[in-house]
Amino acid sequence: LARGYLGRPALTAERFVAAPFGGPGERMYRTGDLVRWRVDGQLEYLGRADDQVKIRGFRIELGEIEAVLARHESVGQVTVVVREDTPGVKQLAAYVVPRPQQTPDPARLRAHVGESLPDYMIPAAVVVLDAFPQTPNGKLDRKALPAPDLSATPGGRQAGTEREEALSRIYRELLNLTTVGVDDSFFDLGGDSIMSIQLVSRARQAGLVITPRQVFEHRTVAALAAVAGSLDQVVGEGPDLGIGDVPLTPAVHWLRQRGGPIGRFNQSMLLQAPADLTEDRLTAALQALLDHHDALRARLIRETGQWRLEVPERGTVDAADQVLRVDAADLDAAELRALTSRESEAAWGRIDPDAGVMLQAVWFDAGAGRPGRLLLVAHHLVVDNVSWQILVPDLAAACESLAAGKEPALQPTGTSFRRWAQHLLELAHTPEREAELPLWEAILEEPDALLGDRPLDPGQDVFATMRFLTTTEPAEHVAPLLTSLPAAYHAGVNDVLLTALALAVADWRARRGEDDESAVLVDLEGHGREDVVDGVDLSRTVGWFTSLHPVRLDPGGCDPAGPESGGPAVGEALKRVKEQLRALPDHGLGFGLLRHLNHRTRDVLDGLPGPQISFNYLGRSAPAGSGEAAPWTPVADAEMVGGADLSGGRPDPETPLTHALGVNAMTEDHPDGPRLLLVWSWPQTLLREQDVRDLTACFSRAVRALAAHAEHAGIGGLTPSDLSLVRLSQDELDAFTSGAGPVAPDDWDDEDDEDDFSDEWEMAK
Repeated sequence: LARGYLGRPALTAERFVAAPFGGPGERMYRTGDLVRWRVDGQLEYLGRADDQVKIRGFRIELGEIEAVLARHESVGQVTVVVREDTPGVKQLAAYVVPRPQQTPDPARLRAHVGESLPDYMIPAAVVVLDAFPQTPNGKLDRKALPAPDLSATPGGRQAGTEREEALSRIYRELLNLTTVGVDDSFFDLGGDSIMSIQLVSRARQAGLVITPRQVFEHRTVAALAAVAGSLDQVVGEGPDLGIGDVPLTPAVHWLRQRGGPIGRFNQSMLLQAPADLTEDRLTAALQALLDHHDALRARLIRETGQWRLEVPERGTVDAADQVLRVDAADLDAAELRALTSRESEAAWGRIDPDAGVMLQAVWFDAGAGRPGRLLLVAHHLVVDNVSWQILVPDLAAACESLAAGKEPALQPTGTSFRRWAQHLLELAHTPEREAELPLWEAILEEPDALLGDRPLDPGQDVFATMRFLTTTEPAEHVAPLLTSLPAAYHAGVNDVLLTALALAVADWRARRGEDDESAVLVDLEGHGREDVVDGVDLSRTVGWFTSLHPVRLDPGGCDPAGPESGGPAVGEALKRVKEQLRALPDHGLGFGLLRHLNHRTRDVLDGLPGPQISFNYLGRSAPAGSGEAAPWTPVADAEMVGGADLSGGRPDPETPLTHALGVNAMTEDHPDGPRLLLVWSWPQTLLREQDVRDLTACFSRAVRALAAHAEHAGIGGLTPSDLSLVRLSQDELDAFTSGAGPVAPDDWDDEDDEDDFSDEWEMAK
């Protein structure tokens, strides 16, 4: 273990004691753990024999903090405790009783502690009391100490360095919060994987270099600030030219194999245009984007059934050919809506990937000094949901620079889409990726029960038959799904939402009298910008990165029929779904590589039936405004969702559908809190609308069940994927957390394994 504590002979003598079972000079270490030896030979952990605790992996002596606080002139009595008022989040809280004629200042007391002790020992809150609560025996009643008010400092400590302040500001902006403590977890506050990419991008603008993987590993402001690099420390891969032939990515292969027309396979955004916008300025700004983001200049070349993408030199695509000004002065709301719909349809029709026309901009000019609207349409081959979050701010920045008489100077783009496509091709043929094949075969080998009376038929189930249904889950039920539940179960927002979907499908099938089968096969769409290659930075790269992979979700035998209770079975379902998702390496990126890019594995996966349901969580954003919104923000018109057009431009009616049911979800921040917006889509030739409405009702019941579960005391806990040093089953983890004691698993073949587990367990908690 060690020879002792450095420079602390008294503590060394106390803890490193003579070993009665060893030779002369041998020592044993007194851990301070209080245990008892059961009759079955197992040691049962009861707690600590001292005041030592462990928070975020740091061992802390509460007495040291109390001693420092007691030295302050305003403090008469003091006690420090560990509180867990939010499940899974442990924090230090100090309680002080003033000296006569003194008025302690909590902020100054925290600063006083920081002068003598490290940051992780500073209490998250200091509570001033007139007197300590006491038990009938006259002792301190720790259980009666009031919960501290952490509303001003959600995570306790506030930023103490420029790096921490910069990251704290980015957290607040992305998550729509007023305050963020440096010990707050990005994901516990409601962040998700898409927002983590935005976090990386905004950090780079602030001069800090972090990766999406670091966001997942370190999570808090303080931890990220400690590992962040600076721009002058970046070592790239070498010259990265995004110009030339681009290997087809799995997403493009999927589009090719789907068949049908692709000219209208587009995405669009309707934005509020600034009042001072001009056609010349818009054209110049769009030219800056075309020259800066290589993918926007791509051209699709189709020859003898084969596809390839080609990116020409910068300056070869003229923005003037892609900008249209439309007179929209003096129109009422209905007239403007009709005009927008007509021009949207026309803009969609002008997109031509074979001719290299990937982008269209339509400016609805409302007249001098009046804010108009701006419609942007782009082919899906060159954009995805994350790309819009790069393009819109860049377009706004370029217009603002031009308005100020300056040339646009956009932030660097990082790794090009072309280079990323080359990386994917290389990754697809590595032994590590090919070893995933049995995993994907096992997921797909058992077909799912049909949702309708027959399988999906791409010949008759086409876009012309598609119907849409939009539902909204209220903030009171959604907020726990984004914060307290992920925090308690060390999970992500996607884990919770997919648990709701799995419970809903199981409930829906049970109500229809189908066989008792709780598992459901789902195709998951992801942003695809996984941190799997060293030196790659995709946080500001525009392109179609979307990944698609199957997963078999089995929530177990949980019966959500009584959602108001939100009992333990709901938590067990969340744990199961979380583990099923964690079993997929790199968020399922490998499936597309093996299915489309590896010639040894693609035919194997091509012959297996796919899921009937697709699910895509688009992240979190502010809702589109229905009236006059702020410049460059989405505008909600009739049938608009998040700025995406559902009324004007549409895909070709003969476009084959790939799933019997599609579910697109996104979180919108409203004054009353975050609401969950879901768009359900299906072919009416396959499913009845009432069937889908019944399923949405089951989903709402599952959401209420999860929200109710979040209110229960003692929820949460670790799952096997949270521990990397040892292999434990969920039953073994549950036995440990329930107080039954750490029964040694079969793979603990020496004491070091159990020591590793003990340390990792404390750090994970």
